[in-house]
Amino acid sequence: MTPGARIAAAIDILDAITAGAAAEQALTQWARRSRFAGAKDRAAVRDHVFDALRRWRSAGAAGGGQSGRAVMIGLLREDGTDPAQLFTGERHAPEPLSHDEAQVPEPTPARGVRWNLPDWLLPEFAESLGAHAEATAQALQSRAPVTLRVNLRKASRAEAQDALQAEGILCAPNPLCATALTVTEGARRVKQSAPFAQGWIELQDAASQAVVAALPSGARCLDYCAGGGGKALAMAADGRTTFAHDIDAGRMKDLPSRAQRAGAAIRLLDRAGLEQERPFDVVLCDAPCSGSGAWRRAPHGKWTLTPERLAELTAVQDSILDTAKDLVGAGGHLVYATCSVLRRENEDRIAAFLAGHNGWFCRLEQRFDIQQHGDGFFTAHLTRVKL
Repeated sequence: MTPGARIAAAIDILDAITAGAAAEQALTQWARRSRFAGAKDRAAVRDHVFDALRRWRSAGAAGGGQSGRAVMIGLLREDGTDPAQLFTGERHAPEPLSHDEAQVPEPTPARGVRWNLPDWLLPEFAESLGAHAEATAQALQSRAPVTLRVNLRKASRAEAQDALQAEGILCAPNPLCATALTVTEGARRVKQSAPFAQGWIELQDAASQAVVAALPSGARCLDYCAGGGGKALAMAADGRTTFAHDIDAGRMKDLPSRAQRAGAAIRLLDRAGLEQERPFDVVLCDAPCSGSGAWRRAPHGKWTLTPERLAELTAVQDSILDTAKDLVGAGGHLVYATCSVLRRENEDRIAAFLAGHNGWFCRLEQRFDIQQHGDGFFTAHLTRVKL
């Protein structure tokens, strides 16, 4: 595909997303229709789409509209490229710019455009992040790092780094966690590499790794909202007796094979299993959330989140903490985590829990800022008082 044809494909996908399709769904449907597109073409189109979603409002303002075409015109302008060079109508490129499209709009001072957030979220960001609100919103407009967790049961970080380098995958130690490597070159080859196949590494954000590394001591640990099981794998790699549960067991379907590859023992529990195995020393609740700390990776989320959905999420978070507390033994720890930067999902939930439950105290609250090394995360350690 020519560069112009890739732009045209991105426009079609963005229009499908605007019409209501989920971003990944729209990309998958395009790929199925476009068997001619090679791996580099698919990667380039995906990058265009995700860059546009990260900067939808500012790109739309620079392109003079909210269609996929206008947003791609604006995105190219923001990146210093004259869109007329790619909008040629030749070899499947988009049609040339009209007279109106060729006129560059005046920059807008609107904060929502500058921050690339829906207007209703601006007060949430300001209240949650204070002086860091604008920097956080700006950070969400760039691509996230590709980060690996080294399985120290099988290799040291230096050994994994050397093995990856031998396959053309260059990494640097990530300062957020002693198990983390940031990929600087060859990221798309990671899953085909020998270190990945042998269980030396897993793809996992560095702040997510740091949340697990900071867990209180305790031999018997439960990942209560396990999802795909990334945190459970990290817990098991730390030598803990690890259990995993998710309300939707299907989310954990790949966890047994991942654990086998990593040389880890993780026992999956249903509701009955939770009752049989409790109490646990540590129960980690990586709760469903807005995902606002990881919107670099899933930027469609910031445009689909609504005030109503945020209220639903906080109710779910409260319910999870209320249920999970009964799984913790005396003197044990209930650990709450989200990949959100919003106070309503983080500090406010801990305050609400403590106000409604006697016999607990908070020994740690920690935020991880969105930065070059990792996503935005929050964690809090709640300890049950020994009676």
